[in-house]
Amino acid sequence: MQIGSFLEVVIFISAFLTILLVLLQQRGASLGAGFGSSGELYTTRRGLEKSMFIATIVTSVVFVGSILGLLLIPA
Repeated sequence: MQIGSFLEVVIFISAFLTILLVLLQQRGASLGAGFGSSGELYTTRRGLEKSMFIATIVTSVVFVGSILGLLLIPA
């Protein structure tokens, strides 16, 4: 398998996982929180929510890195 086709597979998988992880995350604050109807605006991430947040960052970095790698490889 050539490196270009490997990077294309990595791009596809990381894009899919990034989209999935972003959609699975809970909303931080609702629209009413901006107008004072909610008690807290800042909450800390714990447990699974924190793991999903970190996994989203990792998959996004892998996605961008693999795109840059594919661009730098001579055709």
